[in-house]
Amino acid sequence: MSDLMAHRGGQLVTRDALDLIPLPEQTETYVPVSHYHFANKMMALGTEILRDYVVAGETYAVARNGNQLFALLNFKKDNTEMGLSIAFRNSYDRSMSLGIAIGANVFICDNLALQGEIAVMKKHTKGVWNELEDIAIATLYKSQRNFDQVVADSETLKAIPVDNDAAFRLMGMLYGHDIIGPRQLTVVKDEWLKPSHEEFKERNKWSFLNACTEALKTTPPVAILEKHIECYNAVLETAL
Repeated sequence: MSDLMAHRGGQLVTRDALDLIPLPEQTETYVPVSHYHFANKMMALGTEILRDYVVAGETYAVARNGNQLFALLNFKKDNTEMGLSIAFRNSYDRSMSLGIAIGANVFICDNLALQGEIAVMKKHTKGVWNELEDIAIATLYKSQRNFDQVVADSETLKAIPVDNDAAFRLMGMLYGHDIIGPRQLTVVKDEWLKPSHEEFKERNKWSFLNACTEALKTTPPVAILEKHIECYNAVLETAL
């Protein structure tokens, strides 16, 4: 996701660079979760649990002077157009809850398709790392099922034709429900009418979803997991 947050003041960094961001002080009621240690934990658990997969890439983006983190780990199995993705977020300024979501990444364009729910940790108390590990492990064990569902859904969406009028109605629905913003709406329209990738020139719902997820790359970390899941569900479930 090399274009992640490019228009929102976000900054792409390496995993090692996360360790240079100052960690807030711990208090009696708040134990901060280190971006760096969180990323290492997710990578370690991912490689341990997803034994049939290999790491295909990792992306880290920070905002608000490093206080917000959005990260994406991609794992690949077999020679397919999609890989299993683990998306997660964290904040030092309490602007958003720590969250983990599972889905798929379309390798040709780094578009993210998140399926299911976000596993959220709301309290950062003394047992924070044990709770985080429990949540991460439970989420990762569901990952294969979520990924298989995205792959199956992609085939379903490819079989549903969409003409321009239907696409414009879907755009209006997504905008009206605040799933995509005004500037993102323009990106969706442009990507639909003139796809950046040959693979999405077929006029179907899969191509439309990828036009939407291309636009969602500019979503800020505080909302990016929710917006991807909302968009995925809306496109999948909405009748033309």
